[in-house]
Amino acid sequence: MRLALKRMHRRKGRRQDQAVGLTWPLRNRLLDMAGERLIDDRNRALLAVAYDGMLRRSELSALQVPDLLEEMDGGATLLVRRSKTDQEGEGEIVWIAPDSLALVCVWLERSGVADGSLFRSVGKGGRIGGPLPPGQVPRIFKAMARDADLSASAVGGLSGHSTRVGAAQDMIGAGIEMPAILHAGRWKSTAMVSRYGARLQACRSGAARLARLQGRA
Repeated sequence: MRLALKRMHRRKGRRQDQAVGLTWPLRNRLLDMAGERLIDDRNRALLAVAYDGMLRRSELSALQVPDLLEEMDGGATLLVRRSKTDQEGEGEIVWIAPDSLALVCVWLERSGVADGSLFRSVGKGGRIGGPLPPGQVPRIFKAMARDADLSASAVGGLSGHSTRVGAAQDMIGAGIEMPAILHAGRWKSTAMVSRYGARLQACRSGAARLARLQGRA
């Protein structure tokens, strides 16, 4: 069995397909192209919070309204009660930017949600349902991407991790230090972050810099 796996890895390689990153420009495009229905308000708030908090789909589904606390700077802090790296349920705090908080407030005001699950299912006619199932998160991202006229390959590459990937890529591009990125995404090692930023780092490599100096790029 081990020999067969080794032969397969040599033939196909070990690198797994990486989710398309919902980077800042894509995030904004999806937000801008969303409609005016109640479900669109929820989707905008969901995407914005997922990006700022670098939240996994299970974490988004588990959020409660009381977990969100507005701060004096106009932003908010959000309690992530349980995550993949917090199996004991001690909870971790993430920061939400003022513009994202504003989108959440619009969703809460229009939906009438005042307690319980922060993100809910929305049925026909704007009927508010129960907690948003984790499996719906990637479907929502894909639907928003289609509405924003993203290519079929880009839509197909989106997953529930796309906001984590995109935010990590944006942080790397902005020159933010690795410890701060690890803290924001609640990672225990640099492995995933390095993988997310591999293509960006390649574009900044010595070879790429030399080509630019030579006028070839």
